[in-house]
Amino acid sequence: MSLDRRRFLAASAAVALAGPALAQSYGQTFKVDNDDGRPIANMRLPGEITGQIAELKGITYIGPRDAEVVLYEFFDYNCPYCRQAAADISALAASDPSLRIGLVNNPILSPMSAQAAKVALGVQRKLGSAAAFKVYGQLLGTPGKIDGLKALDIAAKAGVSRAELETIGDSEEIRQALTAQMHVAANLGLTATPSYVLGNIGLLGHPGPKALARMIAAMRRCDQIACG
Repeated sequence: MSLDRRRFLAASAAVALAGPALAQSYGQTFKVDNDDGRPIANMRLPGEITGQIAELKGITYIGPRDAEVVLYEFFDYNCPYCRQAAADISALAASDPSLRIGLVNNPILSPMSAQAAKVALGVQRKLGSAAAFKVYGQLLGTPGKIDGLKALDIAAKAGVSRAELETIGDSEEIRQALTAQMHVAANLGLTATPSYVLGNIGLLGHPGPKALARMIAAMRRCDQIACG
């Protein structure tokens, strides 16, 4: 293993520990259920923090810039629930072209997750969101643990060499982008992966595609995830 690769993998572990979380107590601000009929933990979030999400660098976006509703997913490449969520997010993007989706890295489960996130951020930085969205689906559709080396194998097929991806992923720009994304997730109390932000509402866990579609429709009608 090259010195650069050892440095790349070592640096990723430090990023995974970034950011103190503010205490958040998620309950059920809105009475909403997931696709299995179980309550979804949700709460109103401070607008001054949710407003920071759109300012983050390195978010992978799909959908129109002027969309009425933006759904942010905070995810980890080694989260088993994120695997199902990725398939549902891809289907949602295809079925609701007026929706804007933003993918925000929150690699809280292991240093390997931070390694993979840095590779994906490298693809986003080099090739843009369309390529990064495709890599997101490929990484989460790959069985087994995803670390930096496996992510490099998959992401290199997007058209960027492994060496260049390592260089970009190990850059200060990518480190700062990943750290900032994790800090915002921590400050929003998003301690589960995946979690979502719709407007100023945070959701812990994956509610399923039907529940997400219902909440998105409610946001369009009354600017909250459930209309009274």
